[in-house]
Amino acid sequence: MKIRQIQELTDATIICGEESVEHDVQYAFSSDLMSDVLTLDCNEMILITGLCNMQTIRTAEVADVSCILFVRGKKVTPEMLRLATENNMILMKTEYSMYHAVGELYCNGLLSIY
Repeated sequence: MKIRQIQELTDATIICGEESVEHDVQYAFSSDLMSDVLTLDCNEMILITGLCNMQTIRTAEVADVSCILFVRGKKVTPEMLRLATENNMILMKTEYSMYHAVGELYCNGLLSIY
């Protein structure tokens, strides 16, 4: 699924990485526990989370996650934005709950990791 389609399905705003809206992701993983994210071995994945802090960006960097969707209207700090930009990440945010965002994506064919 293209990032553009994920953006449309979740009414998301792209915070950084807009030049990569044609990038494909095959899987989604949703969690607020970054320790769970570190156990994954999957490429072409979007992380859907409500945990909006530097730990999330650092975890995505280590786990080779290139796209993060923040739910519940979370605000990205300038420091987070700088680090994500340095790592060529795509950051998006939506007002949807995690349940709603994941449901929309799943119903439209985005595969879960588990």
